[in-house]
Amino acid sequence: MAHPAPLDPQTARVLPWLVAIAFFMQTLDGTILNTALPAMARDLAEDPLRMQGVVIAYMLTVALLIPASGWLADRFGTRRTFFGAIVLFTLGSLFCALSASFNQLVIARVVQAIGGALMLPVGRLVILRSYPRSDFVRVMAFIALPGLVGPLIGPTLGGWLVEYTSWHWIFLINLPVGVIGGIAAFRYMPDLRLPGRMRFDTLGFVLFGAAMLLITIALEGLGELHMPHARVLLLLFGGIACLAAYWLRAGHVERPLFSPRLFHNRSFAVGILGNLFARLGSGSLPFLMPLLLQVALGYSPAEAGMTMIPLALGAMTVKPLAKPLFDRLGYRRILTANTLLLGGLIASLALIGPDTPTPWLLVHLGLIGMVNSMQFTAMNTVTLIDLRDEDASSGNSLLSVVVQLSMSLGVASAGALLGGFTVPGARGEEVLQAFHYTFLCIGGMAMLAAALFFQLEPAEDKRSHRVDTEADVET
Repeated sequence: MAHPAPLDPQTARVLPWLVAIAFFMQTLDGTILNTALPAMARDLAEDPLRMQGVVIAYMLTVALLIPASGWLADRFGTRRTFFGAIVLFTLGSLFCALSASFNQLVIARVVQAIGGALMLPVGRLVILRSYPRSDFVRVMAFIALPGLVGPLIGPTLGGWLVEYTSWHWIFLINLPVGVIGGIAAFRYMPDLRLPGRMRFDTLGFVLFGAAMLLITIALEGLGELHMPHARVLLLLFGGIACLAAYWLRAGHVERPLFSPRLFHNRSFAVGILGNLFARLGSGSLPFLMPLLLQVALGYSPAEAGMTMIPLALGAMTVKPLAKPLFDRLGYRRILTANTLLLGGLIASLALIGPDTPTPWLLVHLGLIGMVNSMQFTAMNTVTLIDLRDEDASSGNSLLSVVVQLSMSLGVASAGALLGGFTVPGARGEEVLQAFHYTFLCIGGMAMLAAALFFQLEPAEDKRSHRVDTEADVET
């Protein structure tokens, strides 16, 4: 690709703000929704313990479309793709607010997710191609800040809107931001694209997407969908077969969606698998905690939202400590110990009950936020640290897909476990007990990932931290 023309001063100033606002919309939407799920369930005449489909539909759609984001930007131009992403996200938000049934809401979330899947990857691609490497880290650190602010204010804002207005407003607040962002994108977004046409691995995309979809539906079948076990096994088998077919084919085509060659790198292979399994636990927390607080412990939406603040504050507090700790202790020690600690903290949420003092609960959640943040930074860094330049783009895309997929599977697994432990017609103590059993299982699943991180080479403990840790805060 020819080097793009230098940005004019005004565009150079506005472009980081434009991408940052799009990122803020995404992170805010991802956290503001969870607190509102019980209110949405009441309004739509659904069981609040079966509302995970609204969350999964968004995460899974994003995971499915991330691999196509770079090709779409090169095929149609970054300006048109980014503008279209904002339009779809905004329209999807409007459709969500107008939804009168659970199924309509899920379809609207899919439309919203199509836009969300393209906004950040395309925006990050434009930043990468438009700024010199000397400015790239500084600009990306600026863009990453909303990734911390969104989760900080999302649960509280969502709880306040639900309690004092209605759940519809958690989607309606996206409309004015989307209109302003769309106008700014049309005016300031550079129109970059690769010369010529790159061939897209359509069959690989279909096989990979089908595998993710079938496996997620299989997990959903154990929970919300109440499928017979035979059908769940067939879906799971079909998903695994599609995934196997993809990897067998990818080794024999010139430009696969994700090359199996990436997994010849040991740290990348361990990092990807570790991300997949470790996030099954942490990815379920934003879904489970607001439900526990409101459905089992009787918190109001606003109180539940404010209670979630320590998760984000803990994550922000520990960020500056990540690099010194990695340099001193190394990735294998940090990840092995931190994974066990994270799983233990999640499992210990089974001790929370009506008599738990609020300060103790806040400290508990703050500790989880700190350990979670350290986990994400270490996992993402060790995944990408040894990739060659020619594999960096593909490896980063696969990491983004795995992050979204693992969070989707985490919510699906939590929903299946919660549904399995909940006795029909359960109330009060029985519902709380179902949450306790779910936290014990989720924590145990997260702890098992420590065995994966122990497979890192001991030599990696002596490496300096070569990848900037600020670039991954959005995860």
